[in-house]
Amino acid sequence: MSVKRRKADFPNAEGKRLAALLELPAGKPEAVALFAHCFTCGKDIAAASRISRALAGRGIAVLRFDFTGLGSSDGDFANTGFSSNVEDLVSAAEYLRADYMAPSILIGHSLGGAAVLAAAGRIPEVRAVVTIGAPSSPDHVLKHFGESRDKILEQGEACVELGGRRFNIASGFIRDMEAQSLDEHIRGLRSALLVMHSPVDATVSVEEAAHIYTMAKHPKSFISLDDADHLLTRKADADYVAATITAWASRYLLAGDDGREDKRTAPGSGQVEVLERNHSFLRDILTDDHFLQADEPLSAGGSNVAPDPYELLLASLGACTSMTVRMYANHKDWPLDDVRVSLSHSREHVRDCEDCPEKDSKVDVLERRITLEGDLDEAQRARLIEIANRCPVHRTLLNLHEIRTTESG
Repeated sequence: MSVKRRKADFPNAEGKRLAALLELPAGKPEAVALFAHCFTCGKDIAAASRISRALAGRGIAVLRFDFTGLGSSDGDFANTGFSSNVEDLVSAAEYLRADYMAPSILIGHSLGGAAVLAAAGRIPEVRAVVTIGAPSSPDHVLKHFGESRDKILEQGEACVELGGRRFNIASGFIRDMEAQSLDEHIRGLRSALLVMHSPVDATVSVEEAAHIYTMAKHPKSFISLDDADHLLTRKADADYVAATITAWASRYLLAGDDGREDKRTAPGSGQVEVLERNHSFLRDILTDDHFLQADEPLSAGGSNVAPDPYELLLASLGACTSMTVRMYANHKDWPLDDVRVSLSHSREHVRDCEDCPEKDSKVDVLERRITLEGDLDEAQRARLIEIANRCPVHRTLLNLHEIRTTESG
């Protein structure tokens, strides 16, 4: 697919002009991505340019821009910080929303990855977030300052050599970096997350990626970039990143492309809301704090990107069972090393059901198999199985009398 390029600029929160490039596919884009470059780099660094053009060639429009004080953008880099990077991203999203199409994908390279994690919650249209070689905390970049860090704090500003170039860094930059924490932003993501990192990255350790991945809720994925360097200087690595992002993001961008309003808002506490992701079977499931999905297998006409409804039902019973057994064993201080719950659903003829009065129909049967590991005696094992039958979801399923359905106007 041929690619078109359009120069652009937009004001940031302080009114300074930020220079940008919009990479466009030949036809209508399948989605729009916003790309955040690495620390002290710029929109024209090889990785940003190659990934953006490769994505555009696969049908995804990409806006990449220079953060304040870098490249062709206005402003003084010495007076910027992580907070200003996040604000610049929000301004870029506002520009896209007004002038073209709101971004549904955020992609961040290195510190830009940390910035998109922090900005995602402020851009409601975002459905997918991608980090490439990103640190789990913004102050990671301060490790590259060496002895200059103390000098900056003492003098208020000093010149630092970073990546072969010299930058004036003010003390406010350091204090801003030190004050930031991404954990809350990562835990609160309501978008699918793809973490991409090279295990041999010498600039940002792969342990940083592990922390991001561990903190995030599902849906999340991790892709190893094998022997790629931090800046993805090889074209093959950038092309691989673009191809992977395209394939991965397609799972989460199936809805909303028909112009319908995105209605994903968190429901109230204790409530669950299910929204159409497409006109087939893929559904978004929202709670007050979490996001997950449901789908049907390929054999049923779905896209098989999430558990089907019965699998979610089994998961609910299994999770509640495991939690209840663990809570009881901990309370009793019993040596339960591990508990595993396996479940299945079937429909059986009533004639095969010993406790069923009618013998000419079918009933739903949930089979639950519990494995208890640890130095437990027979009495303890029997008691834990008894407790499993008292888990709240188990009781709800047995006591369920009515499902009330109304139409919400």
